Amino acid sequence: MINKPDAAARLGTEPISKLLLRFSIPAITGMLVNALYNVVDRIFVGQGVNEIALGGLSLVLPLMTISMAFAMLFGIGAANMISMRLGQGKRQEAENALNHCFFLLVGIGFLMMAVGLIFLDPILSLMGAQKGSEALGYARDYLQIILYGSVFFMVGFGLSHCTRAQGFPTVTMIGMIMGAVLNMILDPIFIFVFHWGVKGAAWATIISQFASFIFIISFIMSKKTVVKLKPRIFMPNIEIIMQIMAFGSAQFLLQFLMSAVQLLYNMSMGWYGAAALGVANGGDVALSGMNINGSILMLILMPVFGINQGAQPILGYNYGAKQFSRVLRAYLGAIAAATSICVFGFAAVQLFTVQLVRIFAPQGSSALMEFAPRAMRTIMLLLPLAGFQIVSTNFFVVTGRPKVSIFLSMLRQCLVVIPCILIFGKFWGLWGVIASGPVADGFSFLVTGAFIFFEIRKLRLTGVAGQAAG
Repeated sequence: MINKPDAAARLGTEPISKLLLRFSIPAITGMLVNALYNVVDRIFVGQGVNEIALGGLSLVLPLMTISMAFAMLFGIGAANMISMRLGQGKRQEAENALNHCFFLLVGIGFLMMAVGLIFLDPILSLMGAQKGSEALGYARDYLQIILYGSVFFMVGFGLSHCTRAQGFPTVTMIGMIMGAVLNMILDPIFIFVFHWGVKGAAWATIISQFASFIFIISFIMSKKTVVKLKPRIFMPNIEIIMQIMAFGSAQFLLQFLMSAVQLLYNMSMGWYGAAALGVANGGDVALSGMNINGSILMLILMPVFGINQGAQPILGYNYGAKQFSRVLRAYLGAIAAATSICVFGFAAVQLFTVQLVRIFAPQGSSALMEFAPRAMRTIMLLLPLAGFQIVSTNFFVVTGRPKVSIFLSMLRQCLVVIPCILIFGKFWGLWGVIASGPVADGFSFLVTGAFIFFEIRKLRLTGVAGQAAG
């Protein structure tokens, strides 16, 4: 029987291809399941309420992305720290990181719930809806309930990264599958049977998140783990908190800036939607179309994020153990797998665009069916490049260069796409806003490629020098 520490030690001995499969498949499943919390809500809302209600969920999306950003800041940050400390044989430091992660997640979860409920209407007024928007009422009904589950989501999602970092990816997968299946069962019951509309979708989501939370917290406090959560012995340490935040800062910024872009997209849909689509509620229709497009893109990219997260403990452990050839093989393997998924997603989007839109809006209006398919094909024009961008951004965190990772995260999500939205929108309206995405993708790919070329070269030289010294 393999003892608990060996679960982490295998990261430095087993074949890279085997490790990538073993860690990435559960991580992919987990990320897809997490995406399904939102996507399933949208499908049932679109089918059981109306297409404008989809626009309401789109208004809430930036706030939900911010919640995920904080969960990633502390969850992925602690996970990176745990895997590296285990690779260095510093188990006590790994345990301290886990304890700090738990309390940071609980604290930020309660804070977001309190702020959200107290300032609900002012916050929603900033989410991009135009005056008189019908979608705004749906957004309020949904968000008011979702906020009550903030702590369950933050802790469950954040600690799942720490479980994976210890060598237990399947546990994370089971917890997320449990929640997703429950969500898919409750959604149709609350929406179609009880006729609760978007409120039913929100209740289904937070009940499901609570189930995942209970499963993950029970496991990570059990004797089965390599590093056990011990809240009773927790002693806050500002140095550990800063280290966790440094390790998780790249993914946090990526998600946080994604929220800012979502907000700008929402506002742009309201500004230009009516004129471009030729209907009075064009802003709400454009919001709904972007919600559908975002859902499809999420389903494609979540497996890529899963590969990225599956590779993280392998990269972190071997980098900490100074096995640089294994680090390089794991990175290239993750790039190949992520790019394959993006190419497949690109082909599916280009071939079955209308059918994908109809999943969310089977009775979609003519304005929606004119906008959503064309927008989807344009937005995902350079999707095959996304896998390289996502994996490479995180790679610099593992190699101890978080500032580079932060810059690359900001490049796509802020420094390029936001100016493009503002400038292209001014000159070409709604379709200029839509075109800003692929332009940002192409530019970011070129810059990231230049950075990664020199990083890989340095890693190879370091590995050769280490072998010569040995």
